[in-house]
Amino acid sequence: MKIVAVDVGGTFTDFVAVDERGDIITLKILSTPREPEKAVIMGLSQMGFNEVLHASTIGTNALLGQVGLELPKVALFTTRGFRDVIEIGRQNRPRLYDLYFAKPRQLVPRELRFEVDERTLADGTIEKAVNPAEVETLAARAKAMGAVSAAVAFLHSYVNPSNEKAAKEVLQRWFSYVTASYEVAHEPREYERFSTAVVNAALMPLVSRYLSRLREFVEGRGGALYVMSSSGGLVTVEEAARRPVQLVESGPAAGVVAAAELAKLAGEARVISFDMGGTTAKAGTVVDFQPSITTEYEVGGESHRGRLVKGSGYPVRFPFVDLAEVSAGGGTIIWRDAGGALRVGPISAGADPGPVSYGRGGTQPTVTDANLALGRIPEVLAGGALKLNTKAAVEALGKLGDPVDVAADAIKLVNVEMARAIRLVTVERGLNPEDFVLMAFGGAGPQHAAELAEEVGISRVVVPPLPGVFTSLGMLMADFRFEARMAYPRDLEGGFRRLEEELARYSPDYYVRYADVRYVGQGWELTIPLGQDLTPEAVRRAFEEKHKATYGFVLDKPIEVVTIRVFAIVKRQKPKLPQPPERGSPAPWEKEAYFDGWTKAAVYNRAELPLGYRVRGPALIVEDYSTTVVPPRWEAEVKRYGLELRL
Repeated sequence: MKIVAVDVGGTFTDFVAVDERGDIITLKILSTPREPEKAVIMGLSQMGFNEVLHASTIGTNALLGQVGLELPKVALFTTRGFRDVIEIGRQNRPRLYDLYFAKPRQLVPRELRFEVDERTLADGTIEKAVNPAEVETLAARAKAMGAVSAAVAFLHSYVNPSNEKAAKEVLQRWFSYVTASYEVAHEPREYERFSTAVVNAALMPLVSRYLSRLREFVEGRGGALYVMSSSGGLVTVEEAARRPVQLVESGPAAGVVAAAELAKLAGEARVISFDMGGTTAKAGTVVDFQPSITTEYEVGGESHRGRLVKGSGYPVRFPFVDLAEVSAGGGTIIWRDAGGALRVGPISAGADPGPVSYGRGGTQPTVTDANLALGRIPEVLAGGALKLNTKAAVEALGKLGDPVDVAADAIKLVNVEMARAIRLVTVERGLNPEDFVLMAFGGAGPQHAAELAEEVGISRVVVPPLPGVFTSLGMLMADFRFEARMAYPRDLEGGFRRLEEELARYSPDYYVRYADVRYVGQGWELTIPLGQDLTPEAVRRAFEEKHKATYGFVLDKPIEVVTIRVFAIVKRQKPKLPQPPERGSPAPWEKEAYFDGWTKAAVYNRAELPLGYRVRGPALIVEDYSTTVVPPRWEAEVKRYGLELRL
């Protein structure tokens, strides 16, 4: 069986396949942002397959307003008196002192929000049942106004969803796409739950059509299609189409999954996953071989130096691999502001036109152009698919000042920006980055990893096998992962058992349990992993350990469990990672490279480096889809599961 994993990025679409003999085949082609499936189908046609694993950015791109991915008209059916909850939101202002701040555009305009005369009380009692005739009348009105998808979000449905179920039954006769809030966010807080339901309803038509086209292509050639979720596991196409909110960060999640699997093999309990591609850089953490998980995310919003800006997007209550993302990739544009200061990003040249050195019409210099001008990357990228023009890169940088100075300063600036992302997932989560090893991948990650590590006080870096397509490799390492949750369980053990019974239809190999816990009266919860010991003492101990690490203190107050969630894990066979040769005689050559001054750097072909071989910086270690930069004072050693760089 040949399994192909596909990751659609902002600049490149990556393919990694494993065949019947366990051999790994790779391919990288330029993305087609306006029609992402084009590049996917193009690559799959070249490779052949029996099974396809796919990470999609279509949901993110649609919410950000990409041309060609316009969101459909959505109708919201909610409890009488609560039609404006999604517009009122919370008292979060992304820009506190901006008098002209405007809230994100509403996914459901007010005229398409319909009030249903029903009521469920906070204890789950149905005070007023849904009248199907009333819902029928409202559905007809919504349909006449052009709505193609519907969201149902009633008060307190997380305790008793009976009214939502009744309304959904009626709406399914009028709409092909219907989301009930209890299906996607079975937990308290009406604004976040309503928002999650609306986002899901908005994405359902787009994602369903996209996956349907892709599945038709895959199954037409005798294959099967599965999709990567944002929680770090694979799901079926049916599950992805039913709850597309879980695909928003599916690509970046796969990179952290790959880092966690490699961490297990290498025995590294604490790893920072650092993925730098053509458009963005992402950081996540792996603690005790498990990716860190968060349960709330804002999609389609702004980020400020890696931190999501609360109130700028649409809240989604769903498990996500905990990531910080900054606009810092190979295609990030270098420019000067009105005061003459050098700036890097946030605008990216993307895949089209791309960096100036690509020769595809780009006119503004980028981080890739800076690395090329400093001699830190070869003139051929993507396994020969791209030939870079050094002269054009130098000329473009020269418009901003001395090209070498501009390039060197731009590299320092982009490293500082990426260091912020690393601190967000470590220092701001109560973790010390110095206790971690940095695992760097993506086409540009290994170019910056050593200097970035110095910036945050890390002394060891691991560059995994196939770093340029490591995220796609992560999908081949992922297991199936299906989620269910329950609010305010009266009996913790009984609640977990009920969720596990609900997920038993997937025939999982094992379950993973989490709980959202807080002090009574506290505003927000912390998500903690739980094992088999569910005694009050064990839960409190786990919560207070997390609270102490996150906030630096604990309180002498009772705690409460707000939500419990279970992941059903279905194990998949993992591919064997490529191993370095046991022996060999590398034949390095030299080229001029800039590290605080021009110097001779040895250039090695990574495929020729045998196990245990050491490379002293300054040096470049090149391979098909990435280049590892070993600065002066650093040394690289070939280990069984990657290159290890040490200061």
